[in-house]
Amino acid sequence: MNNKRKSKLFLNNIYAIKTVWKISKTRVIHTAVDSVIGYVEWIFMSIFFLRYVIGAIENEAPIGTILFFIGICFVVFLLLAMYQSYLNGVINPYTDNKIYRVLYRKLYAKARNVELRCFEDADFYNRYTMALDGSAQKMTSSVNYFFSVIFGVIAAAAAFWSMFSIDPYSVLFVISPIIGNFVFGGLMSKIWGGRYVDNVKNNRMAEYVNRVMHLADYAKEIRFSSIHELMMKRYSDAIKGNQAVADKYAGKAIVYTWAQNVTTFALVFEGIMIYAAYRTIVSQSMGLAELAIMFTAMSTSSWILIGMFNDISEAMKNGEFLEYFRTFMEYEEKIPEDHDGITPEKIRSIEFKNVFFEYKENEPVINDLNFKIEDGKVCALVGHNGAGKSTIIKLLFRLYDPTSGEILVNGINIKEYNLKAYRKEFSAAFQDYKVMAMSVRDNVLMGEKFDKPEETAERALKCAGVWEKVQSLPKGLDTVMTKEFDSEGAVLSGGEQQKIVVARAFAQNASVKVFDEPSSALDPIAEYDLYKGIMDESKGHITLFISHRLSSVKDADEVFMLENGTVIEQGTHKQLMDMNGKYCEMFTKQAQNYLADESYKEWAIV
Repeated sequence: MNNKRKSKLFLNNIYAIKTVWKISKTRVIHTAVDSVIGYVEWIFMSIFFLRYVIGAIENEAPIGTILFFIGICFVVFLLLAMYQSYLNGVINPYTDNKIYRVLYRKLYAKARNVELRCFEDADFYNRYTMALDGSAQKMTSSVNYFFSVIFGVIAAAAAFWSMFSIDPYSVLFVISPIIGNFVFGGLMSKIWGGRYVDNVKNNRMAEYVNRVMHLADYAKEIRFSSIHELMMKRYSDAIKGNQAVADKYAGKAIVYTWAQNVTTFALVFEGIMIYAAYRTIVSQSMGLAELAIMFTAMSTSSWILIGMFNDISEAMKNGEFLEYFRTFMEYEEKIPEDHDGITPEKIRSIEFKNVFFEYKENEPVINDLNFKIEDGKVCALVGHNGAGKSTIIKLLFRLYDPTSGEILVNGINIKEYNLKAYRKEFSAAFQDYKVMAMSVRDNVLMGEKFDKPEETAERALKCAGVWEKVQSLPKGLDTVMTKEFDSEGAVLSGGEQQKIVVARAFAQNASVKVFDEPSSALDPIAEYDLYKGIMDESKGHITLFISHRLSSVKDADEVFMLENGTVIEQGTHKQLMDMNGKYCEMFTKQAQNYLADESYKEWAIV
């Protein structure tokens, strides 16, 4: 590991200590005190206590004096033990919870603030999951390692002084554990870090299979298909991948571990015993009292060094993990959610001017897109799958920015607006919606504040045509959607869930209401009722909806027919039918497959 890398890992640990200090100064102070106490107890009991007692006995000190000294030590260490029990039983659990809570709030806030593109980038998502992986524990570990190393150096110096005062040559034995821990321990740290990074992808796959196998959402598919075998193959591949990673590092790990154990333990303890035996038995230059003190001092020094270098090694390893947390938290968002700017007025116009966009370089999705929507209009984006309809909505909501061109709202580039305030002007029912494991009310209002939340939720559900179903649920609006956390929760059909999602858009008092394939899970009659509700609610604002079923757009004020990310036809339904172009062709083909229901046919076909 080069010096630059070591410096970075060291700075990552300093970053962690500063982070914990800001959250809980109490934890840092108590960790320092606990480290001091631990080393003082160790050095005092293994060297100075033993030296005093042996010296007192050799000098024939009164037994009362010796017992008094032992008694004082017992009381002091009893009080220190009480403090450590309080620390482990009260302080640490309390501060652990506080650090965990604050750190994960920061992580989740950061995750919400980064642009959508990040979550669609596998490498970035891997870094995010690694940042989440035990970050609180790694932060507190950095604090522990820091003070352990700092006070370990002081404790080792005290032990060396004691050894040196007996035999200056005895301190040479500390060279072996230094080599063992600093050299081979550092190599092992690098191996552990490499294993962790290499296993991330495999672990994510194994966790995904685990999630699929125990969530109710996937139960039916697993039981009525052979997908179980495929999932088990994925799981097996992930395990084999982890095994391959283990094999990759196994040879070096065995050699480094053996070398570390020999240089850290065997050479030190065997060497000091042989040396002490020589001085005591052969040269007779050391008494038994000095032998006992030197051996315990050497043992203590060695263990302190072992612990100290192990802590350094673990801190470096910890620094590798903290790198993901730090880089994630320091990532500069391209479209930050807290972007400030102009507070928008009610949206009266939307215009795309020469807009190009690509998810991947040289793979354009939107090509020279131009169109304008005026206030109060009901507009539809239609076209085949992949025409760019949903991407247009993502660009309008500024989940992405155009590669080139500009999007104007009220004649102003949307990049000039305060992002949160800008998005408040929109309400949406997304095609790839998610139902939360919360009440029906919360799934409709989505945490927004309303003067009359009950009335708002009821009106929205009525507009979406699902109010009667909600009333029939065990707890009405308070019924939890899904049974994951509540046995009395409701498992609604796909169409009923979609209507509740559509109700979210109806509930918001927004300038623009967007419906992305709002009827994809509905039958034709329910679709007709839903679009009738959308039309009834369209007064006073812009309504924009995406649909691949062209029967739903015949009452729109403006229809934009898209192909390859650009508008190829534009006009009312009648105008487009009269053009006898792509729209007319697509509509005619769909009309041939509509149900034979007369009321539906009358609405769907001109």
